[in-house]
Amino acid sequence: MSLPHALLTALVERSCSGSELAARFDRSIGYFWHATHQQIYRELARLEEAGLIESLPEQSTRGRKRAYRILAAGRDELRAWVAQEDEPAALRDEFMVRLRAEAAVGPTGLDEEVRRRIGLHEAKLALYREIEQKDFPTEPQDRETALHHLVLRAGVRYEENWLELLKEAQAALQMPLRTSRPERNRPKRK
Repeated sequence: MSLPHALLTALVERSCSGSELAARFDRSIGYFWHATHQQIYRELARLEEAGLIESLPEQSTRGRKRAYRILAAGRDELRAWVAQEDEPAALRDEFMVRLRAEAAVGPTGLDEEVRRRIGLHEAKLALYREIEQKDFPTEPQDRETALHHLVLRAGVRYEENWLELLKEAQAALQMPLRTSRPERNRPKRK
């Protein structure tokens, strides 16, 4: 996913100022695609320069923010991007390497980090479930709502999966050490 397409999606849903867009982004798409407010403003300028969005004339009232709306070219770009084929994202997570390193050189105290991560994932899962109860009290009856709910459910499942994996890691870290480690990839002596 790219930040421009995330911003185009948000602007299709509703025209708004950069600060409103950044706040909306933090409360929705930002759970799945992180971007700083500076990155958002830079990308808005690029999208406007490319003719995909336009800023609306600022009203002369003090403190009025520049609002943006998507143009037909922006909708076309978004449609083309949605229809593209791509490969599923490869798992690239530093923590997986840390688990392997723990197996190779441990014990290192990784169990403290596992406990910390469990707390973070439990908090995020609780937040997602709270959002789900508030925003989806009943089963969606239309396509748009069902797709929004599906994205949220993906977040719920992601957090549940991490919690399951971290609890398995906790159990593995409590197991006894192997009495001898096999030597691997050592050159044979002649």
